[in-house]
Amino acid sequence: MSSFKIFDIAGSALAAQSVRLNTVASNLANADTIAGDAESVYKARLPVFEAVTEPGAPEASGVRVLGIVESTAAAQKRYEPGHPLADADGYVYAPNVNVVEEMVNMISAARSYQSSVEVMNTAKELALRTLTLGR
Repeated sequence: MSSFKIFDIAGSALAAQSVRLNTVASNLANADTIAGDAESVYKARLPVFEAVTEPGAPEASGVRVLGIVESTAAAQKRYEPGHPLADADGYVYAPNVNVVEEMVNMISAARSYQSSVEVMNTAKELALRTLTLGR
């Protein structure tokens, strides 16, 4: 870690929100896909985050992405007997992606990303002004 921990913390937040934005984009891109069975349909993906703490320091010092998991919610079952992917009973399966939730998630992630950029810019400005105090 650098001597300016604020950059490490904000940088880890930027990386985490970037992963979050990418998973939202993937979910939105696949929201309208259809499959012939519930097992092969696209499942919404969700990032899992963890607070990072340094040994001997109880306060959080960043965030880490543990991984991306698939949602366990059931796929949407639609009766469309004329669809070429319909199963023997006439059903097709759509992803368990809620577009409204994904849009809210995208806005939240974008604002969090923007806030972290502002933190980094402010910390940089303060560091630069501190260096000019000795002149």
